[in-house]
Amino acid sequence: MGKKLMINKLAIWNSPSQLLVVYSEKSNQADGSMEKKRIVFTGGGTAGHVTPNIALMNALKHENYEFYYIGSKKGIEKDLMEKEGIPYYGISSGKLRRYFDMENFKDVFRVMKGVFEARRILKKLRPGLVFSKGGFVSVPVVVAARSLKIPIFIQSDITPGLANKIAQRFATKIFTSFEEAKSYFLASKTTVIGSPIRRELFTGSAERGRKFLGFHSTKPILTIVGGSLGARKINEAVRALLPELTKEYQIVHLCGKNNLAPELGNYPGYRQFEYVHEELPDILAATDVVITRGGSNAIFEFLALEIPMLIIPIGLDQSRGDQILNARSFAEKGFAVMLRDEELTPETLLEQMKILQKQKMKIKQAMQKANRSRQDALTTLVNEIHNAVE
Repeated sequence: MGKKLMINKLAIWNSPSQLLVVYSEKSNQADGSMEKKRIVFTGGGTAGHVTPNIALMNALKHENYEFYYIGSKKGIEKDLMEKEGIPYYGISSGKLRRYFDMENFKDVFRVMKGVFEARRILKKLRPGLVFSKGGFVSVPVVVAARSLKIPIFIQSDITPGLANKIAQRFATKIFTSFEEAKSYFLASKTTVIGSPIRRELFTGSAERGRKFLGFHSTKPILTIVGGSLGARKINEAVRALLPELTKEYQIVHLCGKNNLAPELGNYPGYRQFEYVHEELPDILAATDVVITRGGSNAIFEFLALEIPMLIIPIGLDQSRGDQILNARSFAEKGFAVMLRDEELTPETLLEQMKILQKQKMKIKQAMQKANRSRQDALTTLVNEIHNAVE
């Protein structure tokens, strides 16, 4: 027998708890099975705008959900979703600038085009929820979802980017990583939960990690993570210090796309990669200390794994300053040592690494104490979705 579908439109604005399903498909199939509920994810520009979405998908993938992704036509989110096997839709989007530029006028039309493209996709998919992590590509999707009365969850970091500042007026519910972020949003919509951590990161094996890297267990491992786009200034400082750093550490350098140094391919005690995927949990399980940028998702992951970190946030010349605030917050809580990007030299990097090494046990104790009391952001989001859907 064929199946008969009934489409129900539900009211969603009567109370904060009625969040998720606008369109619900019920199936009268002979086997009694139910149609899967659909969630559309959006967010892009950097891996930090995509990783929390992947964490949520993985947490929900064995349950009654289907996932789709709307992003830019050529952004990093497209590559990451293809690796995950998630159906992907690319739309037009403009860059959201905080300064005057003639391109702003063109981008208004790109965003408008993106809204119409996203609206057409959402009408076809009829999702129960749009979940946005931010980034300029998310704005057309959020606007389109609101026009179709589809509820919207957004997740923001310590300060909202321009995309999330726009999106918050359309959001059904807002989740923030930092307590400090709550003041930027409407209190009735906002919950502080931390950052969703990929559960697969807790499955790593230090032994497998050392084997993959060709390292031994008698010398600590330092991992350098510059972010999905790399960090040229950090890369250069680390490579200038290799003779000094390799006296104390075995080094894993995740240096970003097109940032490999071929001349260092056989340097003893040093392994470099543009990016790692399946091997990351094992590498982090083997890692003793880390040098990282100040992206919210990355530093919350290192906190959850209790890896002491030296945070070198992107400077104000390249960003709105959110990574500086992230790093400062973590340093004040005793989770990290902080070095400002404009102060970064090989000499200051070596000095701060010595400080990190001295404070390593104190930092780990602060992390352990925080982890005993913190809520699991991923579980919180999953429960919010479950409660709303049911």
